[in-house]
Amino acid sequence: MSDATDTGRYLRLTVDLVVEVLDVDALQAAALAEIRNPEAELDDAERQEQIELVGSDETGAAALQWLIEPAHVLGLVEHVQEVEPREAMLGVEPSEGILEEEEEHDHEGPDDHLL
Repeated sequence: MSDATDTGRYLRLTVDLVVEVLDVDALQAAALAEIRNPEAELDDAERQEQIELVGSDETGAAALQWLIEPAHVLGLVEHVQEVEPREAMLGVEPSEGILEEEEEHDHEGPDDHLL
């Protein structure tokens, strides 16, 4: 038996982007404004939890994750008519400031490059 997932072709798009945080306080303030926005679909407990998370994260990673719109990520492929985005996941974490070369390059293709 075959189901729909057996018949489609799926590709995983992996993007590493390193950003420099120029003003952590301003980044956190922008994220807190989004969290406090009444249109944010959060109940009071979730809102308070997110406020505490953003406020306690000295790196700004939690704040930045709040400010990145999923539509922006999906925008990487929206102009490609031959594909349909199916799922996206975003993670933001501290970095040492450079893209790290992986020791194993088994997954790299001929078109892999830094932008």
